Amino acid sequence: MSPETQGTGCPFGFGTQAGADTGTAPAGAGHAPSAANATTHNATHHGYEPFQMKNPFPAYAALRAEEPVMWDERIGMFVVTRYDDIKAVFDDWETFSSENAQAPVRKRGPQATQIMNEGGFTAYSGLSARIPPEHTRIRGIVQKAFTPRRFKVLEPFIRQNVADRLDAMIAKGTDHGEIVKDLAYEVPTITILTLIGEDISRIDDYKRWSDSRAAMTWGDMTDEEQIPHAHNLVEYWQACLALVAKAHAEGGDNLVADLVQAQKDGAEISDHEIASVCYSLLFAGHETTTTLISNAVRLLAADATIWAQLVEDPKKIPGAIDEVLRYSGSIVAWRRKATKDAEIAGVKIPEGSGVLLVMGSANRDESKFEDPELFDIARPNAREHLSFGFGIHYCLGNMLAKLQAKIALEEMTAKLPHLTVDDPESIEFRENLSFRVPIAVPVSWTE
Repeated sequence: MSPETQGTGCPFGFGTQAGADTGTAPAGAGHAPSAANATTHNATHHGYEPFQMKNPFPAYAALRAEEPVMWDERIGMFVVTRYDDIKAVFDDWETFSSENAQAPVRKRGPQATQIMNEGGFTAYSGLSARIPPEHTRIRGIVQKAFTPRRFKVLEPFIRQNVADRLDAMIAKGTDHGEIVKDLAYEVPTITILTLIGEDISRIDDYKRWSDSRAAMTWGDMTDEEQIPHAHNLVEYWQACLALVAKAHAEGGDNLVADLVQAQKDGAEISDHEIASVCYSLLFAGHETTTTLISNAVRLLAADATIWAQLVEDPKKIPGAIDEVLRYSGSIVAWRRKATKDAEIAGVKIPEGSGVLLVMGSANRDESKFEDPELFDIARPNAREHLSFGFGIHYCLGNMLAKLQAKIALEEMTAKLPHLTVDDPESIEFRENLSFRVPIAVPVSWTE
């Protein structure tokens, strides 16, 4: 039993238009429901704390049971927690727009706004916050470049990269390591930088910029705290523009060059849109995969029996990854905005209202998953999780994320058959509205 059962038991930015990174209003800003429309107000919110990720699952269970569509005035959104309701909202993009998916949770302060305006920051969502027909047009072009051929070319590179980092961790001779720092931090970043044609020596730059992207979009910061992050986002956007300019000047065998070539061949995609794809991909393509690998080790190696099963039969790894995504996905909540008066599970949602879809709760909905608080790598319907979204915004990069996690686990089970997680219940998570990210995953092993 995983430590997350105590108490109760996309990512690629390509899954989810206006307001994406403008900072003009809080992300969930909508209309507060009238007394007649809102569900019964509960002063404790059933234990739900939007930005606390240590163990949100007891609150999720309480919400599903007692108030599956709850107005939360603290974030200005309706919080939706049941599987069927969330899947239906994802599928109805005309009523529930993704336009607020990447808007800042907290309004951007005047200093940060000035920094970003003066720095020429005009980044926009790659796909996740766009809606048809714009979303359909851009996704169709990107999908032609984001091909299985690219993944196949990358696979031996990823495997060697994983093996090198594991060997370096083992070579320290301490029989101890930390998975985020020693493996998960660099591997997906190097993969994405290689995919888009960027110099892999810039790992730390992109990680710093990505941290700021997460903080500015999904964090809960004061105006003063936003200032350094605003500078970082200006640098990040300028780097994305530079990648597009480089592809125009030099070409190359990478995703950005493919998109530029598609443009030259007549595809309807602008340089700004290509740069926006980079802006999304460079963040989500490594950040969520870093978390997936970290969570996979955190859960699988915490149970010696489960880890031994994977060591003995690596063919069980893909199913185990799907169960990790169900049980502890990298993204636990995503946003939508009502484009007209609507209704979710009998609760009236006024036009303009923000809606928070808590996939982390949907993935443990007892009406969908039998014994949902049990971490079961043989679960037959684990792949029906909603961690990659659903509908037209289903994560375009899901296969690359799962490929990297699969390779990481194959190499770890081969090199470290007796790997264990040190005190898994003490692992802490970053405070965030949408991403459930372990800060560190300490491990040890014996020969």
